[in-house]
Amino acid sequence: MLRRDGIGMTSPRTRRRLVGRLRAHGIRNRAVLEAMEKTPRHLFVDEALAHKSYEDIALPIGRGQTISQPFMVALMSERLLNGGAVKKALEIGTGCGYQTAVLAQLCNWVYTIERIDELQLRAKKLLFQLGYRNISYLSADGAGGWASNKPFDGILVTAAPREVPAALLAQLAPGGRMVIPVGGADEQELRVITRASGGSGYEERRREAVRFVPMLRGRAR
Repeated sequence: MLRRDGIGMTSPRTRRRLVGRLRAHGIRNRAVLEAMEKTPRHLFVDEALAHKSYEDIALPIGRGQTISQPFMVALMSERLLNGGAVKKALEIGTGCGYQTAVLAQLCNWVYTIERIDELQLRAKKLLFQLGYRNISYLSADGAGGWASNKPFDGILVTAAPREVPAALLAQLAPGGRMVIPVGGADEQELRVITRASGGSGYEERRREAVRFVPMLRGRAR
């Protein structure tokens, strides 16, 4: 049985302290802070790492992938919502499902893509056990997006391509926003891209230096 509330280093009190640190570091969106407090991060990592789950650090989840540090999850979620509500979101990189869980509390529906079947199956099972029912899953190359369900009000990418994939830009709804890390292994930056309300152009803002796993092409074997 899932211990959603946790005990000791995984307790709700520890989660509240994490939210306090996020607020101190500039996260202001109330919905994002509430989602971060409600999401049991300790269930998304290996049991041996659960005692570190509410530290503001990235942790390994297997297959060379990581769960992002909580501040980055909160920051990217906040940036996604900065222009207004996101009813329909596309997430590239399900991973362990932690960012997916946060988005599911902030958006009407989340479409999430993962190229590693093992990770997505594990995340899907956990998210279902936690009661999330507003998520659709696809095992595919994330750079191609999910054309059959376009357009998306928001796109959030959790792996870094060297260049912004054209397919993702095309699937962004007019007025929609994409939050994406871009760059190589040595230098990456977080970008926020907004599609013009008429759909004919994009505004791109370059923000913080970040470090994400690279976006790899094709399905994993």
